Amino acid sequence: MAVARKEQELVVSVSPHIRSEETVARIMWTVSLSLLPAFVMGVYYFGPRAIFVTALCIVGSLFSEWLVQKMTSRPVTISDGSAFLTGLLLGMNMPATAPFYIPLVSSFVAVAIAKQLFGGLGYNIFNPALVGRAFALITWPRAMTTWIEPSAAFVGMDAKTTATPLGLLKEEGMNRLLEVFGDRITLYTQLLIGHRAGSLGEVSVIAILLGAGFLLIKRYITWHIPVSYLATVAVLAWVFGGKEGLFTGDPLVHLLSGGLMLGAWYMATDYVTCPSVRKGQILFGIGCGFLTMLIRLKAGYPEGVMFAILLMNCLTPLIDRNLKSRVFGERKEAKK
Repeated sequence: MAVARKEQELVVSVSPHIRSEETVARIMWTVSLSLLPAFVMGVYYFGPRAIFVTALCIVGSLFSEWLVQKMTSRPVTISDGSAFLTGLLLGMNMPATAPFYIPLVSSFVAVAIAKQLFGGLGYNIFNPALVGRAFALITWPRAMTTWIEPSAAFVGMDAKTTATPLGLLKEEGMNRLLEVFGDRITLYTQLLIGHRAGSLGEVSVIAILLGAGFLLIKRYITWHIPVSYLATVAVLAWVFGGKEGLFTGDPLVHLLSGGLMLGAWYMATDYVTCPSVRKGQILFGIGCGFLTMLIRLKAGYPEGVMFAILLMNCLTPLIDRNLKSRVFGERKEAKK
């Protein structure tokens, strides 16, 4: 009696042979979902402009990826969520007052140049969303540094321009910052909940931490980069951030202000552009923290998160190469 033989396809691949239900698309859409609390807070504080600017960034990113892949006869991969996430992050790094052409052009630069020009997802050297924002900041510095009071936008009043907490701290000092907010407790509270000027998605620290906590539970990110990044910023802010001398700075103001939380938990932890080994990730975070505080305290810009992460992206291959884990079973040759 003949026995039917079931054909089985064998796939040859390198070790380790580990299977997981997680896919690129699932991870990308989950990370986008984790940003929902921060996006909602941006809409709450800045009104319909937050939706408009972010939507332009997302549509521009999706169209740019579709266009480049069609022109190069490659499979269209906009359904994997990576272009959507790039657009969402770029939108959350934009001011509410950004003219319509800035999100569109910046999203094209982020996806078509910073991502697709290097070969697509997994091959880009720099974080695409940060490249798009850096291009926008350099090309349209005035438009990208015009901030409005969040409450004015929410209640429909005429938008009133103002400075960010980091801008006030850098230009006028801590006393002026306390004068605007009242006292330290009120200052910390307002920074936590997001009632301050800034980019659309960076204002509410609590909302960002909610999303980051979800990613930690899902194990999509680890603590190594964010914690080392934030700890370095806190130490340097405490030691060098005060006008009265060493060890007189306020680390909480630096931790809760600007794009630090969004950058530490969502930008610096990008799978493609950060080191893959744990020791390298800690070193990466320390480097980001050092460069961030160097720019905040000594450079012309009040914020340094974007430039710090992009500069450390350059060093990711070097860090991985020199801090790679020892191969199991590897033996050193005996000296002659």
